[in-house]
Amino acid sequence: MTTLAQEPPYESHEPSEEPWGGPDGHATHDVTNQPPPLAPYDASDDTVLLEGVRREGAGWAEDGLRRLGRRAGSAEAQEWGDLANRHEPVLRTHDRYGNRVDEVEYHPSWHHLMRVAVGEGLAGAPWADERPGAHVARTAGGLVWGHTEAGHGCPTSMTYAAVPALRAQPELAKVYEPLLTSRGYEPGLRTPTDKRGLLAGMGMTEKQGGSDVRTNSTTATATAEPGVYTLRGHKWFTSAPMCDVFLVLAQAAGGLSCFLVPRVLPDGTRNTFRIQRLKDKLGNRSNASSEPEFDGTVAWLVGPEGQGVKTIIEMVNCTRLDCVMASATLMRKTLVEAGHHVRHRTAFGARLVDQPLMRNVLADLALESEAATTLTLRMAGAADRAVRGDEGEAAFRRIATAVGKYWVTKRGPAFTAEALECLGGNGYVEESGMPRHYREAPLLSIWEGSGNVNALDVLRALGRSPAAAHALFGELSLARGADARLDAAADRLRAGLTEASETGARRLVELMALTLQASLLVRHAPPAVADAFCATRLGGDWGHAFGTLPDTADLDGILARALPGEG
Repeated sequence: MTTLAQEPPYESHEPSEEPWGGPDGHATHDVTNQPPPLAPYDASDDTVLLEGVRREGAGWAEDGLRRLGRRAGSAEAQEWGDLANRHEPVLRTHDRYGNRVDEVEYHPSWHHLMRVAVGEGLAGAPWADERPGAHVARTAGGLVWGHTEAGHGCPTSMTYAAVPALRAQPELAKVYEPLLTSRGYEPGLRTPTDKRGLLAGMGMTEKQGGSDVRTNSTTATATAEPGVYTLRGHKWFTSAPMCDVFLVLAQAAGGLSCFLVPRVLPDGTRNTFRIQRLKDKLGNRSNASSEPEFDGTVAWLVGPEGQGVKTIIEMVNCTRLDCVMASATLMRKTLVEAGHHVRHRTAFGARLVDQPLMRNVLADLALESEAATTLTLRMAGAADRAVRGDEGEAAFRRIATAVGKYWVTKRGPAFTAEALECLGGNGYVEESGMPRHYREAPLLSIWEGSGNVNALDVLRALGRSPAAAHALFGELSLARGADARLDAAADRLRAGLTEASETGARRLVELMALTLQASLLVRHAPPAVADAFCATRLGGDWGHAFGTLPDTADLDGILARALPGEG
């Protein structure tokens, strides 16, 4: 009997055709029945996305979107996303000599991602683009480029959202808007007007109140110079602290007000912006989220004193749209990952994608993803047309943004969990990327107001603006008569508005979201998609988990649309 000590096979230098296990044939490292890497792939290869872009007035952007999709799905860009999350930002409060610097260092992959995002117009660029559909094109770009990773979408989103808020103070907008709408990415703290482009952040929430910003305790004291104040206080959740400027809420003599805070002052000196720590977060780990302290921090008033919430609300509307966009992106990304896996994985004698129950799960996920993407692009279209003076679209945007923010972001965690499960144990390991997506999903429901905040915001919109309800039902009426289940749901919704209460706000907003999504799908999606959505989400022919579509659902039709070539 030969022992390892007598004749270890790993010492032989003779060529052999035998597997690693040796002549007895006990190989353990031949890899079979595993999918190949997904990358490279085209992240814009999404029929729902491209149809929506054309429908909402940005068809002119399609070529650029396809180019960006190929880059997003490249092995290089996918690696950037992985590295940016594996090598997290590091806070440096002081330099080697003891001087306070308050800088955050990022891995180079973060800067690669940011450079593409800003260069492709995913930050403030649409505000300088007069073409109809410019804001739709930006949202579509986010739906595609977001296939890389989600964290760097935070500073691009805040930069986009800062522009309309800053316009409340025209003299400041004149200086900063051309830089915020630039496609030049120039990291590092320098005098803002000396840079090719700027990024903007926001500092609203504080320890004692969170979303209840009217309880903020940061104070703003007027100086002898008109419009210039000094701030003192501590913010609780200020992301992307290496942005160049921030919109901040603070209590002035006239009440809660909005201020512009640059990291570097016009004379080139550092403003006081002491970063106390970075948050150790569940997800979004590539993006630094900080607690800055203001102490004699110089700030410029934006809008009138006492109207801080009114001034900054436009910024919140923009970032809420981006929360919906990011949730829809996560859904699409994880659906693509799941579809790729099941196409190449065999179990119990057949490919997973060919097994009826797995097809039911995938088709159910595809319905949810299509509804989310379609609503996102409709919201972007409304935002684009509202900016150009369409009052009806502005009213629709007001209510649809809060409804979409509540519902689509709520669906994200359950969706990503189910998509992860399609990969089984392979999806549970960090290398698959699915755990990162799963950790990311809950953020989008919390950021810019959690579920209760957005549900109550819908009630406020209905109470303060009759035009909002009129716009919502006007949208639903466009599909009237096309599906009896949708008509019945719209009637229930109208009746429910007469008894709307805070206690039942979530129930009401959920019905709004589902009827709105169903209306869009009935009008724009193939019958296989619209019928299955209405039957399950509105007709009650559904279970409590994904993968419970009725036997009558056209699974082949749904999957052929959602995952071309995956059937």
